[in-house]
Amino acid sequence: MSWKKTARRSAAILAILVLSVLAGFLYSMIWERVDRVRYPKEYQEYVSEYSVAYGVPEYIIYAVIKTESDFVSNAVSDAGAVGLMQITPDTFDWISMLMKEDIDPGMMYDPGTNIRYGSYLLSHLYMRYNRWDVVFAAYNAGMNRADQWLADPACVDENGELVHIPFEETEKYVKKVNDAIDVYRRLYY
Repeated sequence: MSWKKTARRSAAILAILVLSVLAGFLYSMIWERVDRVRYPKEYQEYVSEYSVAYGVPEYIIYAVIKTESDFVSNAVSDAGAVGLMQITPDTFDWISMLMKEDIDPGMMYDPGTNIRYGSYLLSHLYMRYNRWDVVFAAYNAGMNRADQWLADPACVDENGELVHIPFEETEKYVKKVNDAIDVYRRLYY
């Protein structure tokens, strides 16, 4: 083979490699922009403030909002949970009592109040369980159920880690929150 053919073949291979790298880079940029639309940082002023106030990482608050309401501030679940962080009226009253506040239940729909109460609840649960997976399970199914699961040898490993959640909905919820955390950390932190 002549040196001209070898040079042309090498140039063609180099061009293909360069185009492949550029295509990969463009693909990555496009999907990152798509993910930033799908995983926004809305209500940043509240999330930042209550992240600091209650010691809950911002990406966790965003992941819970994304999973609970997909950033729809007036969302209402079949169970009656409302707002961005989907707080039930009973939980709202309980948090109000813990925070020594007498606040109108209609404020559950207010984004700032909802994020404050949801962040406080995440903090409270973390102080109780010290493991985010258990916090997410308790946030979804309640502390009584989380306590039952932690006391059940069929649900924990030898280190006391929750490894089996008997409720499929809660198991899926914990996975969704963790998946959202991964995306928020990749995009913003």
